[in-house]
Amino acid sequence: MKISHFTRISLAAILLFFIIFQSIAQEAKPVSIEIDLNKEKGQIKPIWSWFGYDEPNYTYMKDGKKLLTELSQLSKVPVFVRAHSMLVTGDGVAALKWGSTNAYTEDKDGKPIYNWTIVDKIFDTYIERGMKPIAQIGFMPEALSSHPQPYRHFWKPGDNYNDIYTGWAYPPKDYTKFAELVYQWVKHSVEKYGKKEVESWYWELWNEPNIGYWKGTTEEYIKMYDYSADAVKRALPTAKVGGPEVTGPNWDVSAKFFRAFLDHVTKGKNYVTGKIGSPIDVLTFHAKGAPKLVDGIVRMDMGTQLRDMNKGFEIVASYPTLKKLPIIIGESDPEGCAACSEDLSPQNAYRNGTMYSSYTAASFARKSDLAEARGVNLLGAVTWAFEFEDQAWFRGFRDLATNGVDKPVLNVFRMFGMMQGTRVDVKQNLAYNFLKVRDESVRGEPDINAFASKDQKEAAVMVWNYHDDNKPAPDSPVAIHVKGITAQKVLVQHYRIDQKYSNSYEVWKKMGSPKNPSAEQITILEKAGQLQLLTSPEWVNVKNGELTMEFPLPRQAVSFLKITW
Repeated sequence: MKISHFTRISLAAILLFFIIFQSIAQEAKPVSIEIDLNKEKGQIKPIWSWFGYDEPNYTYMKDGKKLLTELSQLSKVPVFVRAHSMLVTGDGVAALKWGSTNAYTEDKDGKPIYNWTIVDKIFDTYIERGMKPIAQIGFMPEALSSHPQPYRHFWKPGDNYNDIYTGWAYPPKDYTKFAELVYQWVKHSVEKYGKKEVESWYWELWNEPNIGYWKGTTEEYIKMYDYSADAVKRALPTAKVGGPEVTGPNWDVSAKFFRAFLDHVTKGKNYVTGKIGSPIDVLTFHAKGAPKLVDGIVRMDMGTQLRDMNKGFEIVASYPTLKKLPIIIGESDPEGCAACSEDLSPQNAYRNGTMYSSYTAASFARKSDLAEARGVNLLGAVTWAFEFEDQAWFRGFRDLATNGVDKPVLNVFRMFGMMQGTRVDVKQNLAYNFLKVRDESVRGEPDINAFASKDQKEAAVMVWNYHDDNKPAPDSPVAIHVKGITAQKVLVQHYRIDQKYSNSYEVWKKMGSPKNPSAEQITILEKAGQLQLLTSPEWVNVKNGELTMEFPLPRQAVSFLKITW
């Protein structure tokens, strides 16, 4: 039968209509997420209330103090802070990838001179805000370095990253002198802050000794650990000390270093005591993702970060005597260089906007899942992001605030800070779970999921719409069903991070991206940087113990529902 031209056009139109209808119908189908408050999954661990940074001297500067105050206020539990270069020789002037305290020098006869002025200034800033230090023993003072020159570096974004590894990265020329420095630091801390306070801190040796941060051998690091741990315990027997802060446990060379360290502390001969084993109270390693540009678009790689984490947990779990020790992921981030700015490293263009916040929400939930699956004790995951003084507005560093204005990612931590009590079960009708994200990252459908908790007469649900590719996409309809509510009516507060809410970056761009915002503009930006409600708080009826809420969730957005009764 011959089909007329008109009929062909009609059939094509019908087919096109059918495709559009199917697409709309598919888009309109809500993602259903079920929260059951009666299915408890154990106590919530605030693994998110841990932060760190390279440049310790930013701590007591104007914007540093402001941000630390905000971090201390976002959590009901003490926030822990980790910073590099606490023993580096210098004048205390801050610079990128650099910091100094001048804690140790020597006179002309080689006699030690201890000066805790800057170290105390840093720790005072924490303690005044109710925060806790992760006291990093490092790096090597110039007078103790076995290879002191060159010592000070002047790195800037775009320079060779390996240029930072100068004299501070070498082993001590005298391990006994180095141990005495550690002993004096801990002793001084107890005298200044009190035994009970210092007992609540964590002491750790060095940073990433499996790469350029350590210019010695694995065995030399282990030797220095024995001397350091012994010194800490001599000054305060109840102090908590650990290591080794290796990075990339999923790399063969890193896993080898990690296992060598764990073999030594469990069954090796101690360099100081001659006995078997070393003091170890906490285990530390790092886990990082690996974003890249694909056709000009930033593509994140959460899977790489989770595989690092999973391997670290697996290694720890293989040591029966260590398996239950607390683990701190000393740096847990989407990639590895906070000071590598977006303008010179375009793969880092996720940092100013909502991609960083949605990545953070989605990844933290999976960190807890991985630890639970391996049966290890994850205590904290340090977000290696702080602030950089006197830099261009929204330059694209991995930071939580720019020039005193909070970025969207900080609001995810404000959301997490409102979660307490018990973690509860979450079910949804998409394919992603922590194993699939670990193995495949998020490359197909978006990861639309939730993390939920309950406490006395309240519940909290964090919902995200995350994808590794930073491409525009339609909003996803989400239906949240919260079961097990023991009230007829609840008060719902709906917070949101997206292009319009809790987003100082978008407001700054709408201002025309001013290089020097006016005082009035800064006030507006500061307000935009705070966590904002999507809608006014409302009382909602509960039917048969179940609350249902439906709303569109944009790509890379995060919603937070606080439910009280």
